[in-house]
Amino acid sequence: MAKPAQGAKYRGSIHDFPDFDPSQDAEALYAAMKGFGSDKEAILELITSRSNRQRQEVSQSYKSLYGKDLIADLKYELTGKFERLIVGLMRPLAYCDAKEIKDAISGIGTDEKCLIEILASRTNEQIHQLVAAYKDAYERDLEADIIGDTSGHFQKMLVVLLQGTREEDDVVSEDLVQQDVQDLYEAGELKWGTDEAQFIYILGNRSKQHLRLVFDEYLKTTGKPIEASIRGELSGDFEKLMLAVVKCIRSTPEYFAERLFKAMKGLGTRDNTLIRIMVSRSELDMLDIREIFRTKYEKSLYSMIKNDTSGEYKKALLKLCGGDDDAAGQFFPEAAQVAYQMWELSAVARTELKGTVRPANDFNPDSDAKALRKAMKGIGTDEATIIDIITHRSNAQRQQIRQNFKSHFGRDLMADLKSELSGDLARLILGLMMPPAHYDAKQLKKAMEGAGTDEKALIEILATRTNAEIRAINEAYKEDYHKSLEDALSSDTSGHFRRILVSLATGNREEGGEDRDRAREDAQEIADTPSGDKTSLETRFMTILCTRSYPHLRRVFQEFIKMTNYDVEHTIKKEMSGDVRDAFVAIVQSVKNKPLFFADKLYKSMKGAGTDEKTLTRIMISRSEIDLLNIRREFVEKYDMSLHQAIEGDTSGDFLKALLAVCGGED
Repeated sequence: MAKPAQGAKYRGSIHDFPDFDPSQDAEALYAAMKGFGSDKEAILELITSRSNRQRQEVSQSYKSLYGKDLIADLKYELTGKFERLIVGLMRPLAYCDAKEIKDAISGIGTDEKCLIEILASRTNEQIHQLVAAYKDAYERDLEADIIGDTSGHFQKMLVVLLQGTREEDDVVSEDLVQQDVQDLYEAGELKWGTDEAQFIYILGNRSKQHLRLVFDEYLKTTGKPIEASIRGELSGDFEKLMLAVVKCIRSTPEYFAERLFKAMKGLGTRDNTLIRIMVSRSELDMLDIREIFRTKYEKSLYSMIKNDTSGEYKKALLKLCGGDDDAAGQFFPEAAQVAYQMWELSAVARTELKGTVRPANDFNPDSDAKALRKAMKGIGTDEATIIDIITHRSNAQRQQIRQNFKSHFGRDLMADLKSELSGDLARLILGLMMPPAHYDAKQLKKAMEGAGTDEKALIEILATRTNAEIRAINEAYKEDYHKSLEDALSSDTSGHFRRILVSLATGNREEGGEDRDRAREDAQEIADTPSGDKTSLETRFMTILCTRSYPHLRRVFQEFIKMTNYDVEHTIKKEMSGDVRDAFVAIVQSVKNKPLFFADKLYKSMKGAGTDEKTLTRIMISRSEIDLLNIRREFVEKYDMSLHQAIEGDTSGDFLKALLAVCGGED
């Protein structure tokens, strides 16, 4: 069993089995595989109850008693994912890693994600053992094989990591921290092009303690996390590798919690990733991974494995997991601290919001107006020209084109576009042509007209817009529909939901920073409401969530975690229901991370059977000049696929082309 560092607490889920007898275990395994069929239950129960060191002794005893190789017999008797898992557990960790890397670089193509995961996360000692195990098992040099199968800066960083020479001194030089911050800043943000060698040298060699301080200072100096600079300056597998290194420097358990979540979410399970992590971390930090998993995803690792796998494979994985955690949303004390620290980091970060649509250089509204007229004149319509012009101009530039179109041709550009285009493409192009406040006003009007109300659209718009945006929407609504937005909301909704929407529609949210004392009072206010007192709870939440500033609410959420060991979002989901719950959850998610909120909405609009084109179109239009680039980054980070790929796989024709132009690129 892996031994914790001097004075450290063991955080694995697998322990040495008491009263261990390797010969007895070898006999039990032989009996389980003897005759017709095999007793899989007995095999999994025994192997998952022994530490890796004990399994090696069982393997030795098996060979001594029966003159046979235990792993070979297990491979013969078992099949599929269950076989891969059990055989993985039977190998020493270094040999297990060596086998994974060999598989990753053998045959056609390379499994870069596997290489990244292993080499970015292992300690110096584990790397040295891996290199030796690879040499022993395959009589080949691991570095030479990696060089033969990879290229460029990605290859160089892998080779640096393979040396296993990361500094391990906990004594940190403040001067060197400042120098490294400056070097990284000059190598990326301040340089035309990027000096990748500096990133490789610093991130590949400095100690974890040193780099954590570098990351903190980098954030203070530049106003952005190191991850944002890496995404902006690097690309491809090299970018993914460097981001993995940074994540492991910050918290290796959090890196693996995220990998496990991504392995199981959505359609299908990435079983190779799931098996590799569950095997390799079971005697190292599985308890830490479990805590962080629940903190980040509000469900236990155990429950996700249980719902995502089946049969003996599931039973074996659950044994490695080591137990289910308390109800989702409630944190371990340690995990509550992790959540608190995550809030601290997000509160300090000054994320630069960026859209994907920017003003066109050498803009000529006269020329654009003529080109659009030509594209719509005569028989047929030149959709390609319309898409190209409208998606590559800012909204302000589009308004100038509208004016010039009317001046030149005495025609209304919007009316002409409406008559020439149809369906989803028409909705997208016409939406892009409207000033943002008038577009939002129209979306709110459509959400309330006819039979039924589109509460999700009302929530999405009113819960996420700034005070200035809300005030502009009110003016546009009055101008376009000769009725106040408040009156429209009041006549179309009811109860607490109406009160929430009307409150948000005033655009009077406070705009200052946080007030720690008041934040504690606010957190206490909502924490003190008796469970079951729904009316009082909703009123208290509304008073705080609809009026306090975003920075202040972030502090309230932190204080709430400290007081209750619960995340405020979980409390809302548990205690409330219907539209009121959905509105409060949207506000909380928007406060936590607005680009991620929209990334989730976009993902849901495209996943499963059918596409919610209205939501997809609305978000792509409304965020295109605000934070769509940030949304793209959150999308790829959470869903392991780019927004570009998702749109490409879910839409078609000219609508697809226009959406991709607004999306602004592949990540």
